[in-house]
Amino acid sequence: MSAQTATPSTTPADDRSPGGGASPGWAVLGPGSIARRFLSQLPASTGTLVAAGSSSPGRAQVFADEAAEHGFTDVRAGEYDAVLADAAVDAVYVSTVHTGHADLVLRALDAGKAVLCEKPLAPNHGTAMALVDAARQAGLPLVEAYMYRFHPQTAALLDLVRDGVVGRVTHVDASFAFRSGERSGRLFDVATAGGGILDVGGYPVTMAAAVVQAATGVAVAEPVELTATGTLGPTGVDEWTVAHLTYRDGTTASVRTGVRVQDENAVTVHGTRGRIVLTDPWTLSADPTITVHTVDEDPRTLSFAGAEPYALEADATTAALASGAVEAAQMTLDETLATARTLDRWRAAIGLRYPFEAETADVPTVSGRPLRVRDDAPMRYGEVPGVGKRMSRLVMGVDNQPDLAHASAIFDMFVEQGGNVFDTGYVYGGGVLEGRLGRWIQNRGIRDDVVVITKGAHTPYCDPESLTRQLLESLDRQGTDHADIYMMHRDNPDVPVGEFVDVLDEHRRAGRIRVFGGSNWTPARFDEANAYAAANGKHGFEVLSNHFGLAEAYDVPWDGCEHATDPASKRWLEERQVPLLPWSSQARGFFTGRAAPGDTSDAELVRCYYSDDNFERLRRARALGDQYGVPATAIALAYVLHQPFPTFPLFGPRTIAEARSSMTGLSVELSPEQVAWLDLRD
Repeated sequence: MSAQTATPSTTPADDRSPGGGASPGWAVLGPGSIARRFLSQLPASTGTLVAAGSSSPGRAQVFADEAAEHGFTDVRAGEYDAVLADAAVDAVYVSTVHTGHADLVLRALDAGKAVLCEKPLAPNHGTAMALVDAARQAGLPLVEAYMYRFHPQTAALLDLVRDGVVGRVTHVDASFAFRSGERSGRLFDVATAGGGILDVGGYPVTMAAAVVQAATGVAVAEPVELTATGTLGPTGVDEWTVAHLTYRDGTTASVRTGVRVQDENAVTVHGTRGRIVLTDPWTLSADPTITVHTVDEDPRTLSFAGAEPYALEADATTAALASGAVEAAQMTLDETLATARTLDRWRAAIGLRYPFEAETADVPTVSGRPLRVRDDAPMRYGEVPGVGKRMSRLVMGVDNQPDLAHASAIFDMFVEQGGNVFDTGYVYGGGVLEGRLGRWIQNRGIRDDVVVITKGAHTPYCDPESLTRQLLESLDRQGTDHADIYMMHRDNPDVPVGEFVDVLDEHRRAGRIRVFGGSNWTPARFDEANAYAAANGKHGFEVLSNHFGLAEAYDVPWDGCEHATDPASKRWLEERQVPLLPWSSQARGFFTGRAAPGDTSDAELVRCYYSDDNFERLRRARALGDQYGVPATAIALAYVLHQPFPTFPLFGPRTIAEARSSMTGLSVELSPEQVAWLDLRD
């Protein structure tokens, strides 16, 4: 076995800052055991420790005193707010318990500091998503402290994978588990998000993802399939668990973690020509090694002595700050979000949900502050007669939120941006999503401030009796006594339209509905309903929710749907001034870049939207987007907002980032001539 040594690069001690000036000032928030490891290696970085913060000033002072042993003799100790107000602090290292990260990350970003936060960034993806969004909006670095990702051993491993040293990667085996002596402390406390998955399970997950990324060239690798088994202990946390991951390219991974079973804590990358073994991938002793075994040569070992990973992650954070970046290349924000989703899925697979995440929990805002509309909110508003409230022109679809934490984060962001209308349906998520929306509204205490659109009577239960039953059940799920707008989710032409009008009018007069209408109703049937209402002294249909957008639809994604993209429907809407709540206004991704004349991989997209005219609309949307500095999707949304009839487009972002991207369309002003040009009418 031959031995090779890789020497990590160093920076001269007399010129250690990223910009060549004074050393960056660091503060530690949460002076526990891992913070002491960070402190022990910080002298090898370009920075200097200037402050220590804790909820206990005494603990902060003890840490500050210990810092002198590492050469930091002028460390100020205090509570968190005092430390964050210190102008000498450029960056903070957050090392509290998992559930304390979010508050300190947001406070640090508000104070203008770069943030290096111990893993996991947050207990779940919903909270992590809000923190990443805050960093991006602040334009400040936020780095999740998987310190092994910054070590030269990891960089070398990924280079070996990229170079195809062991051929095509087929499988990754990675473990990080240890045995705690007693079931006590934060690791065994559900209130602090204890257990192995969140404490150290992210290490094998992020390693497997990094290997797949290196092997395939994708920026972020996330498993398309995940199965797991595990043991929940008497305190409610995961004590041992194994997960099997499958990635889009077919690569598989086995990852293990636990806090009551000692594992070998190694990484093996298997390929078609051999394997790569790391026996010390995580704790990174003084001389960690990589051993390469291939079919055509003797095993060889690479050595990586002398590197200080905590110093390296600190330098990566302050380097990002100096360059104006919001992330470090070694662990990007998108990787952090993908990791959070994967850890959520792993916990879900073994039935672990913390009490503070339960569907009945009072989940607060991530900041802990009351929810309010931002002064710079970009939202536009309109009115639907009878609702009695001003309505945001954008409507948040309640159909893409996997849990209450995720829903709370994205709904909070929508409200902060001025949104107040939510669209839900009896069939969405088997009723869970209606309940999730209702719980969030109750948690925030804002029922009188929001407009809830409730849909029911979906095929095959599209009849007057089912309508009543589903309406009452929807109101019960939501914890409310009325729907601001109620829409039949489908029509049933076999039922005389008057029977539907009669039951809807009855519920409206009883106060259970403020305004009603139809989703996926034809204009002719809508007119028939209103003719019956007028002739019989009933309330009529006042809103319509059909597919509408810049792309003309030649078919619809689901049976029973109706579109209003044809010229006759547009004339009907303009003549009657019926408020339209269009779904799929961005044509199910047609304007996102997914569509190209030569790409027919998405059969639904081809069936519904592919035509020379629509590709010309796409070309024009891109051209106009270039003028406005926004994506084509924003132009597609602006087109819907600038119709000669009232529109309140529904959108269903899966993430805060997607929501912000869609909302850029609110800033676009289109003239009638531009609207006509986009629609090929001149």
